[in-house]
Amino acid sequence: MSVSDPGRGRSLLWTALLLIVVFAVVPALLASAGRSYLYQVANLIMIFSLLSVSMHLVTGVAGLLQLGHAAFYGVGAYCAALLATHFKLSIGITLPAAGLAAGLVAFLVALPTMRLVSIYFAVATLGIGQMLYVVMLNWVPVTKGPNGILLFGGLQFLGFDLSKPAPAYFFVATVVSVSIYVLHRLSHSYYGNALRALREDDQCADAMGIDTARLKLESFTVSGFFAGVAGALWAHTAGYISPADFNFNVSILILSMVVLGGLGSLPGAIVGAVLLIGLPELLREFKAGDYRNIIIGLVLFGAILFLPKGLIGETSALDLVRRQFGRGRSIPGHEGGVGWK
Repeated sequence: MSVSDPGRGRSLLWTALLLIVVFAVVPALLASAGRSYLYQVANLIMIFSLLSVSMHLVTGVAGLLQLGHAAFYGVGAYCAALLATHFKLSIGITLPAAGLAAGLVAFLVALPTMRLVSIYFAVATLGIGQMLYVVMLNWVPVTKGPNGILLFGGLQFLGFDLSKPAPAYFFVATVVSVSIYVLHRLSHSYYGNALRALREDDQCADAMGIDTARLKLESFTVSGFFAGVAGALWAHTAGYISPADFNFNVSILILSMVVLGGLGSLPGAIVGAVLLIGLPELLREFKAGDYRNIIIGLVLFGAILFLPKGLIGETSALDLVRRQFGRGRSIPGHEGGVGWK
């Protein structure tokens, strides 16, 4: 495909605009505000965006309702925290290690549950998520139980001190951007289409030669890996973790982000995370007080009532990807591209 292709040009333009917003506009606004707390809020929004997009791969694309995503988030956070405190390892090592640990746990969880469908799969993941939460809460010699783990030394990467708010923000933004791009490529590819076939009718997909059990296992493991990466980012940027950070309420919050943005929509998953993390903080600034949770509940109720397909439905998201980011495969004798990769 030539460089002058309009689709390729639009893709580069949208990518450039997104990078400018994340790496220039938002940091400039945070610097002008002059409050380190807002940097932490921005980091939290990005971390939950990654959690939401990682759940989107399983729940939105593959159609597997899973209610224990916070557990894999917690496995990654505790793995990173323990490696950092006991072995003094930097985030350059703890980050991939946390992802691998969470991915391994997700793989082991998926093995006995892949034959389950619908609500049965959801209940199984709920039970396993609660089991992992109880382990974090009661395995006191390792996890310190309810007291949690305090990380010392700040954020270090390749010998550079990233403990200041601005460098930490850029590090988190870089990791989250790369991770979301990888998940974007998986979701909007022929592999992603196979996952959607699994979601729509797993028996039909199986009859067409798609190994549905393997697809479920792979998507669940990949989702767990990126949840673990998000957990490592949270542990290092917050400097303190406890089991309360990874309870069932957090899993429901992540699921709400995916549903609010639009099931099957990757941009919607990000928008849902921005709203459900940013809106409470915005209301805090306006001193909404006790009415804050009521307002958030009304926003969620109204969105589901009037926009049942989410703020950015899957069809709109796929059209956006095809028109702006898509690159079709050309076939001799066929006008235009076929598919996108």
